[in-house]
Amino acid sequence: MDINKIMADLEAKHPGEKEYLQAVKEVLMSVQDVYNQHPEFERNKIVERMVEPDRIVTFRVTWLDDKGEVQNNIGYRVQFNNAIGPYKGGIRFHASVNLSILKFLGFEQTFKNALTTLPMGGAKGGSDFSPRGKSDREIMRFCQAFMLGLWKNLGPDRDVPAGDIGVGGREVGYMYGMYKRLVNEHNGTFTGKGLSFGGSRIRPEATGFGALYFVQSILKEKGESIEGKTVAISGFGNVAWGAALKATELGAKVVTISGPDGYIYDPAGLDAEKIDYMLELRASGNDIVAPYAEKFPGSEFFAGRKPWERKVDIALPCATQNEVNGDDARQLVENGVSLVAEVSNMGCTPEAIDAFLEARIIYAPGKAVNAGGVATSGLEMSQNAMHLQWSAEEVDEKLHTIMRDIHEQCVKYGKQDDGYINYMKGANIAGFMKVADAMMGQGIC
Repeated sequence: MDINKIMADLEAKHPGEKEYLQAVKEVLMSVQDVYNQHPEFERNKIVERMVEPDRIVTFRVTWLDDKGEVQNNIGYRVQFNNAIGPYKGGIRFHASVNLSILKFLGFEQTFKNALTTLPMGGAKGGSDFSPRGKSDREIMRFCQAFMLGLWKNLGPDRDVPAGDIGVGGREVGYMYGMYKRLVNEHNGTFTGKGLSFGGSRIRPEATGFGALYFVQSILKEKGESIEGKTVAISGFGNVAWGAALKATELGAKVVTISGPDGYIYDPAGLDAEKIDYMLELRASGNDIVAPYAEKFPGSEFFAGRKPWERKVDIALPCATQNEVNGDDARQLVENGVSLVAEVSNMGCTPEAIDAFLEARIIYAPGKAVNAGGVATSGLEMSQNAMHLQWSAEEVDEKLHTIMRDIHEQCVKYGKQDDGYINYMKGANIAGFMKVADAMMGQGIC
């Protein structure tokens, strides 16, 4: 495999799509050696086919605001690869949404879904619409208009969307309500639905919970426990909330949360009251964490700064892509961090990853660490197909098992001769091999 040629061709065809190109290069660098051991992959151009999405749906979303004025946004659905199952991936509503970000997310989702061992392909979608500052009725009208442009491309065995940044249970409910009306079927096509109409228990917490189960497996592999460890978390939404909740429950001390305005350092650690307040802050719609320091004496707010300057045992990026850069990584290393696990998608830049690997710090990529969210969505699909609903304990037990299995796959493909486990390489190879084998088995199509 000639990575330089493949990347040059992609850059020529897709100029400026930096997030997508970054994600592709990371995977190709990891799988190169294994790929070259399979000449049949080269003959069938598996990589060249895998790095391009099956299709991209782009459409105009026209809706009326509360003043009766016409608004226009762009809607997207990137159906990346369905070799192992129907397309599966979230929908993101945020002003930053563009094709590069959605292609990177869909590409990553393909391998993440493969790691879960559930039959799900990879996809991602969204719009440059921002729910912030919009009324509930405006959000409902936008979601309904978004579905009018997308519904023909969805279905329980075709493409099953979920939530993502800017899309929670409310937005999923509005989209599914319109979808159900258009197809005249209650077929469970969306996941992340309300419990009263087909949703799964612990879905809102699943990404954070699954991440901590994965961290537990890493520490167990090292002969350690999470109990007593100090943890830095970024973000303060559902993902950070779930991670903080489970980390605290398992005996760790979470000392930071963050927002666009800066970060909170709480040396006493988060407790149940403080974690609940995270949700209150998020629900306020202001996207700021500064009020936390006013409410809880002893904590401190650092405006415009990131939590990675703190001395902690474990760092969990939970906010967005590329939130940990090379300087952040070097500071974490200097402060003695022992484990960095991406709970956000592609939370670390290539420079940050290189710094962790060079220092022999355990670094685990988002496609493995945060797979608990989509795994639980897959479990929701199973419940919908069987027309039943499992208890929280049943879902949590299955989530535990899936995250342990993902860890085992990462160790299988990522353990080096000297005992160091390159989780990025392990996750990329494990996901890639499953998708490549499925593509080979289905011929050139």
